[in-house]
Amino acid sequence: MADTKTVTVRQTGSPIRRPKEQRDTLIGLGLNKMGRVRTLEDTPAVRGMIRKVHHMVEIVEESK
Repeated sequence: MADTKTVTVRQTGSPIRRPKEQRDTLIGLGLNKMGRVRTLEDTPAVRGMIRKVHHMVEIVEESK
């Protein structure tokens, strides 16, 4: 079985007064409240979502 890479992200910014596209991206990442932390599979799609809202999230940990 192959080990999957993961990335842990924490929401640091508020989605208030942000475009709907950015709010929807946060919801897609499982982040919709300040301080919430999610561990996600490290895929190009997830990296793209993180990049889209990079000003509202921080990468806490990356593992392989």
